Amino acid sequence: MKKHIWILAVLLMSSCLPSTEKNSKALADVVMPKADHTLTSDQTHNKWSRAIAPVLTINSGEVVEISTEEATDGQLTIDSDTSDLMKLSFDPIHPLTGPIYINDAQPGDVIAVTLHKIEIGEWGWTAILPGFGFLADEFTEPHLKTFELAGKNNVRFADGINIPLKPFPGVLGVAPDTDSLLSTIPPRANGGNMDDPNIVEGTTVYLPVFVDGALFSIGDAHAAQGLGEVCGTAIEAPMKFLVEIELLKGSSIEEPQYENEEVYAVTAFATTIDEAAKKATRYMIDYLIKNHGLSRNDAYMLCSLAGDLKIAEVVDVPHMLVTMSINKEVLSK
Repeated sequence: MKKHIWILAVLLMSSCLPSTEKNSKALADVVMPKADHTLTSDQTHNKWSRAIAPVLTINSGEVVEISTEEATDGQLTIDSDTSDLMKLSFDPIHPLTGPIYINDAQPGDVIAVTLHKIEIGEWGWTAILPGFGFLADEFTEPHLKTFELAGKNNVRFADGINIPLKPFPGVLGVAPDTDSLLSTIPPRANGGNMDDPNIVEGTTVYLPVFVDGALFSIGDAHAAQGLGEVCGTAIEAPMKFLVEIELLKGSSIEEPQYENEEVYAVTAFATTIDEAAKKATRYMIDYLIKNHGLSRNDAYMLCSLAGDLKIAEVVDVPHMLVTMSINKEVLSK
């Protein structure tokens, strides 16, 4: 039985997003699925557009093993030094593996992308890039660190400072409804460069569909990143993802949402933190009304009592991303 059968049942009854009332123990006991398809890290693009042809077509519920390149698409290596940063071309940047066409997906639908497994590549890097970052006017000189990652659970950053590895896709999303070739740097309603370090292995991400087939892509993988990604980079690394893509008909959302065994979360982008935070709060209110039967007043109060606003990223100009999550211990019945 497919992992998302419970989702389809809820949608048929409520025509809204899936309830958080799922059996977490049952999900934990699910056997790791086998890939129906494989995509390699050379099957990439670096813009968002409905005009980019898919490299794979799948049916709802199929599983794809997807390899991704690090953010510079091979321009940096484990042996690179700071001088190499000034030679970088930012076209391409964010090589995204895909797009994947999902049969029967239409505008107004939602696709559920479950990250069953994430494998970190052998190396990674982080850098200060002149003109980029939250404090770009203060940090004007380039700086690069590289890390060996193979077989490690953490990396040594400096004497007495070790960073635990927590891999996730910095970019995942669907094609926007435009023939223009949009930059992958800012997050948008289609997802994209959300840089949310909570979208880790075991998470299901819900993405609104804007074009036929959805045209899903993933990349810009990070081995570790703090909320905000303030210097502009994480530990950028090649990676391999095992994802299951489920089509949810009769559902709609304005921007991506996600859940795991612990929380349900909504995301919101805007040009300021204030506006993104307000949008995220409204999205969570809407979710609580639709899925938990609360009045608007009660939903607003619950967001104040149990909702956690977090800044996911502040550097992907012109947009910033804020999330609101609620622990499922609060939402369970």
